[in-house]
Amino acid sequence: MFFRALFAFLALPCVVAGLIPVLIARGDTNRHGGSAIGFGVLALGVVLLLWCVRDFYVSGKGTLAPWDPPKRLVVVGLYRVVRNPMYVAVLTVVLGWTLVFGSLWLAFYMVTLAMAFHLRVLFYEEPRLRQQFAAEWIAYSTAVPRWLPRLGPGNNGSRT
Repeated sequence: MFFRALFAFLALPCVVAGLIPVLIARGDTNRHGGSAIGFGVLALGVVLLLWCVRDFYVSGKGTLAPWDPPKRLVVVGLYRVVRNPMYVAVLTVVLGWTLVFGSLWLAFYMVTLAMAFHLRVLFYEEPRLRQQFAAEWIAYSTAVPRWLPRLGPGNNGSRT
């Protein structure tokens, strides 16, 4: 299973948040002086992404790939504070690249990616999870917000 997880990681987030942004930035002739702060944002995104991939592998007994999804609902780690931390992590990586390269095309790519992630979550992932995990999904989705992390222990997670 380790090699399936590694392949899924290399095929999906490494392409979406690594290869494509670099190719976009290389082709952007109108870049405006990037910022070194972007490297910190990029590093944060990579750490968050690796954490999520690990949780899918260890707790969910599966990979991040749609063709080999977790067998269990993942509700540990970052998934306790936000339902889609892997997508948030990918967007953080792309934001890091956007800042590093100072590319408006990368900013446009990031916004487009965010919209695509949101639509995928609404129309594919959440209905599938609701069907696959039933009551467990309902309790989880009620308690944990979709995109913005809970800010304190008293938050009931009703924000989506």
